[in-house]
Amino acid sequence: MNSQIESPHPSAEAAPARPSEAVAAILTDASELARQAIVEFSGDTVGEYLGVSFEDETAATHRFLAKLPGYQGWQWAAVVAAHPGADHATISEVVLVPGPTALLAPGWVPWENRVRAGDLGPGDLLAPPPDDPRLVPGYTASGDAAFDDLAVEIGLGRRQVLGPWGRADTAERWHDGDHGPGAPMARATKRACRDCGFMVPLAGVLGTMFGVCCNELSADGHVVDFEYGCGAHSDTPAPAGAGSPMYEPYDDGVVEVVAAADLVATATAGVESVEAVEAEVEVAPEEAELEGAAEVEAAADIAPPSEPTETAPADPVEP
Repeated sequence: MNSQIESPHPSAEAAPARPSEAVAAILTDASELARQAIVEFSGDTVGEYLGVSFEDETAATHRFLAKLPGYQGWQWAAVVAAHPGADHATISEVVLVPGPTALLAPGWVPWENRVRAGDLGPGDLLAPPPDDPRLVPGYTASGDAAFDDLAVEIGLGRRQVLGPWGRADTAERWHDGDHGPGAPMARATKRACRDCGFMVPLAGVLGTMFGVCCNELSADGHVVDFEYGCGAHSDTPAPAGAGSPMYEPYDDGVVEVVAAADLVATATAGVESVEAVEAEVEVAPEEAELEGAAEVEAAADIAPPSEPTETAPADPVEP
């Protein structure tokens, strides 16, 4: 194959010189030689052939997919070389390199730079770095008039205080953070914390740009930029209408309005009607029984008394 692949480590330098046609043909045809060299070096771990790329006028790199456990996406690279006038190529080196989809370890971070915001837990100790540029000695003026005047007035001081560089670094971090003007919440509203009743400005120089939100339903307890904003601003107007906006408003225009006295009379009449029906249902069986008995007695009074009947004597029986 004469396909070429891009190097996983692109360089800003100029592209390497391409070898002559004769040398390029020798280098390109050395793919099987490169495969054998990798097999000799690592055993049966060579996968699909990926292509060849030229390194300079006398060298080329053949790449194969690596079949190694734990090295998914890595590639075997075999560098072959041939000088002008040569009739065959030779192996320069065999190396395992990461491909475009290889899982790589994160970049090295020095020990002193490994602690990140949120890593500090209860009981942990974290000393500031030596000569921290954010801090200045407490016996010098910090540049914050509110703090300097108060410290002198009450005769107190701290060994180190936040200096101009430290304040600028803090202001930039807060301004660019989750409660700055560039946050999605701030971009979704036209209201700003500068004129919100829930915002309490900080004291000192930082108070010209930042305050603390006191709305428990918003950024409660967080430092917010004056240009930050949210929908819970103190001047946010109440929604039109009443009731939950999730449901259709109840239309009482189709309801008939009845005076309270008429409503009570109707209810009372209904109760009396129900009681009358119940009384009729309960009395009806008894009345029917009494009527039946009266009819029987009346029939007995009207019918004439029955006369006695004579019975002829029976003939004597002869012995």
